[in-house]
Amino acid sequence: MVNLNIGQKIQRYRNQRGLSLRGLAEKTGITASMISQIENNSVNPSINTLKTLAETLDFPLYVLFQEENDPEQELIVRKGEYRSIGNRNSEVAYNLLTADTRGSIEFVLMEIPPQTFTADKEHHHTGEETSYVEYGDVDIWLNGEKFRLHAGDAVRIPAGTLHRWFNPGDEMVRVIFAVTPPSF
Repeated sequence: MVNLNIGQKIQRYRNQRGLSLRGLAEKTGITASMISQIENNSVNPSINTLKTLAETLDFPLYVLFQEENDPEQELIVRKGEYRSIGNRNSEVAYNLLTADTRGSIEFVLMEIPPQTFTADKEHHHTGEETSYVEYGDVDIWLNGEKFRLHAGDAVRIPAGTLHRWFNPGDEMVRVIFAVTPPSF
């Protein structure tokens, strides 16, 4: 039989939210003693109890019933093992630096070839983005206004901001960006 570690998952979410057993008990109406027993896998809680805990801790109920993968595969991305994302027909390369897009943030390496735009026109997304120019000089348009960024510069792109990038140089530009929530 598969051990789903339901109690450990609940405890991990509780700790991530900074809640004590008593704090979670107050929010859910489930006793601290019962939550402790659930976290220690000493009892088999009802689906309704699990649903209440999931709603209060703000995670989808189904994750409690998924097998856990090897932490290295879920958390670590080794050099050269980046997953390519985005438009595969584009000259611009997007490599996912996070193991997947299931988290609340997405971390991406964008490589823009010389004399190349990232898009035909400015676009926006619902999430906020922060970008760091790792290598090269690059132009970015933010709501129609052009800015020149150099290696070591960073920019915050608020949600809904129209933007696109252009590499005006003769060498590849590398930009690392984080987007929350993930949008690729």
